[in-house]
Amino acid sequence: MFIEPNLSGERRGWIEVICGSMFSGKTEELIRRLKRVKFANLKVEIFKPALDTRYDELNIVSHDTNAIHSTPIDHSQKLLLMAHGVDVVGIDEAQFFDAGLPEVCDQLAYQGLRVIVAGLDMDFTGKPFGQMPFLLAKADYVTKLHAICVKCGNIANYSYRKIPDEDQIMLGATDVYEPRCRVCYNDKSKS
Repeated sequence: MFIEPNLSGERRGWIEVICGSMFSGKTEELIRRLKRVKFANLKVEIFKPALDTRYDELNIVSHDTNAIHSTPIDHSQKLLLMAHGVDVVGIDEAQFFDAGLPEVCDQLAYQGLRVIVAGLDMDFTGKPFGQMPFLLAKADYVTKLHAICVKCGNIANYSYRKIPDEDQIMLGATDVYEPRCRVCYNDKSKS
């Protein structure tokens, strides 16, 4: 990613969004970027929704068990209170946050912060998920990652739910979801 040099001395922020299906490596990529930022001695605050306790109550943990410390929060406005004096804000599982998240990310970017957000772009029904479409529209940089379809081996961008439940939010991993390509996702005979 090319970042234009800022010759005015004024700190400029931006929003990066990492999106894709379950098991595409979104959290892994978020952790990778945040570890590089820490290595560069930049001040970082990392957040996740309080409801996401799948692997750990405090840490952001990828399916590959890479982890980085984070602060669980229950409302996006808390980001504004907790991100003072930092250079970079990381946010995982953005689809679970409230409707204020896109504006909060905008405010942080206008304050000169680099905001890195990761989340599912679609829910298990194939519809845009939570605030992700709005974050994608506001993003300066977008990275769409793909998993591998468990049925045919092609690239997968759908999160197929293996358990019959209509609630949009159901936390889980391979016990509940599997990545599927467009064809296998829509082919009900491959269930």
